[in-house]
Amino acid sequence: MANPSWTEEVDKAISDFVDPIATDVSEIVFYEVHLFGHNFPWIVAWLVVAGAVFSTYFGFAQLRHLGVALKLVRGKYDQKDAPGEVSHFQALTSAVSGTVGLGNIAGVAIAVTLGGPGATFWMILCGLLGMATKFVECTLGVKYRDVHPDGTVSGGPMHYLRKGMAEIGQRHLGTVLAAGSAISLLFFTFFGGNLFQVNQSLEQLQSVTGDEDSFFSSSGGALFFGVLIAVVVGLVLLGGMRSIGAVTSRLVPSMAIIYVLACLTVILGNITEVGTAVGAIIEGAFSPEGVFGGLVGAIIQGFRRATFSNEAGIGSAPIAHSAVKTKRPATEGLVAMIEPFVDTVVICTMTALTIVIASPASFEAAREAAAGGAAPESGVALTSDAFETVIPWFPYVLTLAVLLFAISTIITWGYYGMKAWTFLFGRTRTSETLYKILFCLIVITGAVMSLGSLVTLGDSFLFLAAVFNIVGLYFLAPLVKRELTKVLDYVRRRDAGETDEQIDASEAAAPAGAAKTL
Repeated sequence: MANPSWTEEVDKAISDFVDPIATDVSEIVFYEVHLFGHNFPWIVAWLVVAGAVFSTYFGFAQLRHLGVALKLVRGKYDQKDAPGEVSHFQALTSAVSGTVGLGNIAGVAIAVTLGGPGATFWMILCGLLGMATKFVECTLGVKYRDVHPDGTVSGGPMHYLRKGMAEIGQRHLGTVLAAGSAISLLFFTFFGGNLFQVNQSLEQLQSVTGDEDSFFSSSGGALFFGVLIAVVVGLVLLGGMRSIGAVTSRLVPSMAIIYVLACLTVILGNITEVGTAVGAIIEGAFSPEGVFGGLVGAIIQGFRRATFSNEAGIGSAPIAHSAVKTKRPATEGLVAMIEPFVDTVVICTMTALTIVIASPASFEAAREAAAGGAAPESGVALTSDAFETVIPWFPYVLTLAVLLFAISTIITWGYYGMKAWTFLFGRTRTSETLYKILFCLIVITGAVMSLGSLVTLGDSFLFLAAVFNIVGLYFLAPLVKRELTKVLDYVRRRDAGETDEQIDASEAAAPAGAAKTL
């Protein structure tokens, strides 16, 4: 990237200061445990185990109740007088926009390079487990949200960790967990959900607009790009969650459709190879011969990619889902299960299948290098090469996808960060305005500087948030089970023909604790 000299100096000064901190924090958060001759990040195991525990505890709700979730997101059980700001569909798309991004394009390519085609199988499994974690945290997000007098909503792990833990007699622990979660999410907001997205989207734009003399490769072009994105994001943030929901409900389906259609084009263009690719994925999941790391390597890469992509257990998604219009918290918990399914099971799998089927020369070369212990240089390039085998002009499509992914991610994380900010510093007009100005300034900064150390530190804080969040989820899971019982009873009665008014009246008259257990 062509930066003016002062930005290079600032970049270096910040990196020199932050590098030691980023290294220390990253080594703790991503500390690798030696397992069966291979290194496995403990934070990934922390998230995967949580998904397995919640899947078992709730009787694999992500499979049993997926049909109900789809009915909810289509609006079948919507209530017009329910508190909240957005519909189930808008809440879902807002949350999906925060997780679907560059990781689905570049990260998956790296996973199947290092872990072989079999990593795809383990990626899907991890995504399915993550659906249970999303159900728990998003149910709690709605249950303990604050509905303000103006109708706006504040929710997320900061609120349910503080209020929920106090409700079960763990006030002090809840206060610590809530503060830790808010600080971690806010830090990632600035340097991962914001700065990194702008920087990487500009880099992709520069790669398709020509040589180093092109407009976007100049300092002026980079600054223009940053200001343009900042204005777009700022206008959306000014409108609050209703505006964000309106934008993402159109933007997310559009970008997903564009990307999936491109994947299908490659797959259909190599239709005779589909059976072989699926066989390689299944066989490679259990006997990945020639793959760096063998079976454990395939599992580690699949789990790691899915965990980093869908953010189940991080606590970010409940902030968006908390704004939903509903009287029953578990309705949105069920809807939230669809998020890891779309992000990991659908989009990540489509990317992996496209790469495995197309198998471009760069992918084969990268796999050979990985077998020798070398890391892939660029995941985006591998994905782009796979598409170019059928779509020669795909880099332009990829650029559009990257820009859409980046903008939607920035918008959603801008909202997440504001809720963490107001939890820490107070919900006043001055406080919110200060945050929005700071956020938009960092957008511009991301276009003219890389600040790589801050991005690394931001990633570390994102997964540190999972430590605070999941501890609370274990404590509060019994409350979520009661909420699920209420919703399933509500759905049964609605399907039997009862009206919302009849159900609401009978629930209000029922004594506390009258709900049946699962």
